[in-house]
Amino acid sequence: METTQDLKERRLADAWAELQAHANNGHPLQADAYRLAFADPEFMLRRETRGIRFQLEMLKPDLAQQELGIENTVVVFGSARFRDPVESAELLQRAERSGNAQDIARAKSLVRNAHYYEQARTFARIVALYSKSCETEDRLFICTGGGPGIMEAANRGAHDEGALNVGLNIALPHEQMANPYVSPELSFKFHYFALRKMHFMMRAKALVAFPGGFGTLDELFEVITLVQCKKAKPVPIVLFGSDYWKRLLNLEVLLEEGTISPDDLNLFEYVDEPAAAWDAIARFYNLKT
Repeated sequence: METTQDLKERRLADAWAELQAHANNGHPLQADAYRLAFADPEFMLRRETRGIRFQLEMLKPDLAQQELGIENTVVVFGSARFRDPVESAELLQRAERSGNAQDIARAKSLVRNAHYYEQARTFARIVALYSKSCETEDRLFICTGGGPGIMEAANRGAHDEGALNVGLNIALPHEQMANPYVSPELSFKFHYFALRKMHFMMRAKALVAFPGGFGTLDELFEVITLVQCKKAKPVPIVLFGSDYWKRLLNLEVLLEEGTISPDDLNLFEYVDEPAAAWDAIARFYNLKT
């Protein structure tokens, strides 16, 4: 006998199937007062329903992660443009054959930075291996922005060990697809950057930032600010690649000019090896490794 819950779910599915069939038959969707509100795209995309969309983007990933026991994550940020060593070498060969100076310079930078891809992958494998021996509630799960580059590398490292891992992707004008190593049941897509950032922090027990661009800097400084202002619990914040970060950020200037306190420079630390990044996390939580 069909339960009440089954009946409700079937009716919801039927409403969406009817809407999809309408579109598949070549009929453009027009505003329709009789359509069920939750299955009415025109209504759901109105400015007045933005708050509802916020709630949905908050709730969907939260419920899915709860159901799979994802309570503690290690968030890995970094450039979406870096590639693995093999692909980087192939791109350089192709660029050199083309003779285009800009393409050659870009490809050389990919080759130069390809080691970060391998290091992110190795770091994620270390996390996944540690978690295999833990009770479910104590496991640490890799979480990234779900895209290519360093994000792919970290998801790939967890995937190598058969571990569930999370991808919090974002809809962009130049369509960004989730990388193939994110666990399908934990591959989420966001419209709102703010909600995506909130999900990064909700379960984060550590942040590891590899070299990256504006997006990486934005995410890094948001976390540092939240911890500095005590809006988030202290977590280990690890900057991977000391040469890169120290060339990019002269944070001592902030101290010299009195815009931060001396202790604020202790909110993060630099490392250059995957094992050192893991040691920083294990030391912070007194984990037995």
